[in-house]
Amino acid sequence: MKLSIAAKFNIVFLTIFAIGFGAASAVTNYLLQENAREETLESARVLMQSALAARSYTSGQVVPLLETRLKYEFVPQSIPSYAATEQLSHLLKQYPDFSYKEATLNPTNPRDRASDWEADLVNTLRAKPDLKELVGERVTSVGPALYVARPLQIKDAACLRCHSVPDAAPKTMLDIYGRNNGFGWKHMEIVGAQVVSVPMEVPLRRASAMLQTYMLSMLGIFVFLFIALNIMVHVFVTRRITRMSRLADQVSLGEFSQEEFDVRGNDELSALARSFARMRSSLASAMKMLDE
Repeated sequence: MKLSIAAKFNIVFLTIFAIGFGAASAVTNYLLQENAREETLESARVLMQSALAARSYTSGQVVPLLETRLKYEFVPQSIPSYAATEQLSHLLKQYPDFSYKEATLNPTNPRDRASDWEADLVNTLRAKPDLKELVGERVTSVGPALYVARPLQIKDAACLRCHSVPDAAPKTMLDIYGRNNGFGWKHMEIVGAQVVSVPMEVPLRRASAMLQTYMLSMLGIFVFLFIALNIMVHVFVTRRITRMSRLADQVSLGEFSQEEFDVRGNDELSALARSFARMRSSLASAMKMLDE
């Protein structure tokens, strides 16, 4: 099958575009997905810092105010972990797909008991005590979610008063939570993990929309370039070559009275036209000499 220069040009151009379009799509999608992940991770770390701030505020300002009362009564609100959980639970009422939990293997408060996947995180942190943060993804009912987990380690020996053995714990605490949970902890032991879980649905949807917009923009630019380049190729190349080919055919048949070659310009096609013009003049002179 005979292909014109324009057809060959279009095949090459379309092939290059298809390869470039696919590569650009893959790279852009990867970058946008990574950006969505980083955005989600940043949100998770902000929540984590909010929980740490609630813990610090409780231990630094609330506990001293209740020091006298705490000698005679156990007040759950004076426990930093309780305060952080309560504060985040109120905050996340507006964001039900977000979650914060101080997941513990053997908690005093049953609501803090680690679920199966949270227990796996705690055990991983226990096996790697030097690991300060664990980041990963999991599938939830609302789609993929990113979690950040940090170890809960008993660094303050004073905490063991409420968590060593039941007889050492405040009676008011036993009245609230009983004698079966939250005991047997040891100094410097990792007993749980602060776990923040943030859904990735919104950042991923935004990334998908940005990818679609970007690729449609690229496609629009390609269509414009495709049309513009085809017009340029037709005007500056194929039309001139077609005209020179027609004139050369006429000259080869001895028709020297037809229109002249267009030799204007300094490009390669103009040089070729001038060569054809000289050949035409030479042939015309030669034919004239033969006729004489």
